[in-house]
Amino acid sequence: MADETGAVADTEAAAGEGTADGTGAAAYPEGVPCWVDVQLPDVEAGKRFYGELFGWTFKVAPGDGAHELWAYSSGATTTPEATGSPKAAGSPGDPAASAPVAALAPKPDGRLPTVWTLHFATPDAAALTARITAAGGRVITPPTRIGTLGTAVLATDPEGAVFGLWQAGTHHGFGRRHEPGTFTWAELYTRDTKAANAFYAHLFHDALFGPGAVPDVGRAALTDVFPEVMPPHFLVHFGTADCEAALGTVSRLGGRVQVPLFDTSYGHVAVVTDNQGASFALLERSDGNGWQEVSREADPAEQRPDDLRQRGDDEGEDAR
Repeated sequence: MADETGAVADTEAAAGEGTADGTGAAAYPEGVPCWVDVQLPDVEAGKRFYGELFGWTFKVAPGDGAHELWAYSSGATTTPEATGSPKAAGSPGDPAASAPVAALAPKPDGRLPTVWTLHFATPDAAALTARITAAGGRVITPPTRIGTLGTAVLATDPEGAVFGLWQAGTHHGFGRRHEPGTFTWAELYTRDTKAANAFYAHLFHDALFGPGAVPDVGRAALTDVFPEVMPPHFLVHFGTADCEAALGTVSRLGGRVQVPLFDTSYGHVAVVTDNQGASFALLERSDGNGWQEVSREADPAEQRPDDLRQRGDDEGEDAR
């Protein structure tokens, strides 16, 4: 995999950590990954797989009639001091400390792919949708109200990589992140890295290059890890304290190791599929600071602009 090639604003003070039902926190800034979900043929099998792998518990999503489940993490494998996140109510492992981290949904059509989808926050889904189409992307599902929870959009970039948008209502997204068993990174695998730089820098310029931005999303050439026939896509990464042990659990639960453990600039990574074929990555941080995000000013030697920053600023300005 290439070095990290994107950065998204990720200050916990700006975004906030949600309460147990995903409410009561400030919405994430535009362009910040705020939610992930997976469509599965068998949600009950998904509960067993992810429940054992990550220690998730599950509840039916608020107001949901299609039996979408929200996954909750209690943060039992980490501490607030390690994550830099505000302390949740209750002690680690206490149900009162649980917060939403992902959703499992039944596939409405068996022909649809079994995939994890990354969602970016936005305060105005309609306006951002218009910017996506103007920049060469495509809208799959236009802005759709999901009760009082918020407004969802599904779109693709010009190369066809699928991603979602989320305009928060009562649900602001992740209640926990950047911990073992929660979202901690996403990598865009693309054939045309220069075009991807320009597209996402134009859409999410403030989140990618604004003050306080820290790595949350990267970009790499598709063939760095996957064969040429693989379509461009976002790969969701979930944190783990021990990647090798987690790989053993994946195999025991009926999943498959798609790409064996390899090193990146942001940690040790392996790509796997669950027991129904949905791909995701396991990430064990290697920055020497546990799960604390590294300050951009902490080590000048590590502060050199990455490829997306170098090209994205110029190309983002050109696109405007």
